[in-house]
Amino acid sequence: MPDANCPKCEGTGWRQVERGEVSAVERCECGAAQRPARLLEAAQVPARYEHAAFENFLKPGQRENPVANENLSKVLLDAKRYAEDYPNAGKPGLLFLGNPGVGKTHLAVAVLKRLLERGFECVFLDYQALLDRIRQGYVEAHGSSAREAYQTALDTEVVLLDDLGAHRVTDWVNDTVFSIINHRYNARKATLVTTNLPDPDFAPSSNLIKDTLADRIGASARSRLFEMCKLLKITVTEDYRLRGVPR
Repeated sequence: MPDANCPKCEGTGWRQVERGEVSAVERCECGAAQRPARLLEAAQVPARYEHAAFENFLKPGQRENPVANENLSKVLLDAKRYAEDYPNAGKPGLLFLGNPGVGKTHLAVAVLKRLLERGFECVFLDYQALLDRIRQGYVEAHGSSAREAYQTALDTEVVLLDDLGAHRVTDWVNDTVFSIINHRYNARKATLVTTNLPDPDFAPSSNLIKDTLADRIGASARSRLFEMCKLLKITVTEDYRLRGVPR
């Protein structure tokens, strides 16, 4: 939408230009200037992460924990590079794999916000809330808004699917997740994924979570996910959310 206060187009979105002796109209750049702000509003980034950025992602110091510092520095660099190079970033997506509370969602949102700044359409989707909304879409009383959640997951240019696998496993869940991932895989649509679930080929089992990623989303969806996403594995084990919590 154009800027209602734009002096060039007076809020119409079109401005008159002179090319030699010919008068014409063209789109005013004021609409493009506001596009990132409109995209950010539509992206549904939760309030908890509204300030998440590359610049405020905290890593342990080199002396405090050199191994964690090295791992997180590499993941941060890879995430930044993807956000700047997209859509020419190699694989169309990113998979953040690691324990709870290590900064996966913070970094994924930082990527999302950088893409929004560059003018790409993006949306944040909490995995469990998305499945709940899709399920409601089968109930006529919930109307079309709930059914649109499924279409949003399929068609939005860039989707951040947060906390993948955080839902009890049923045939319906497996079918729905596969449908979304397979559609985006075939269309080569950018998909940013975070998950706490371990994967036997890339991360050992956790003491907190016994199920693997394949157990929760199915082997076929897991296979496509690894093919379509660059793996960013966070090996840090400390849950930073618990820092400062009395024990």
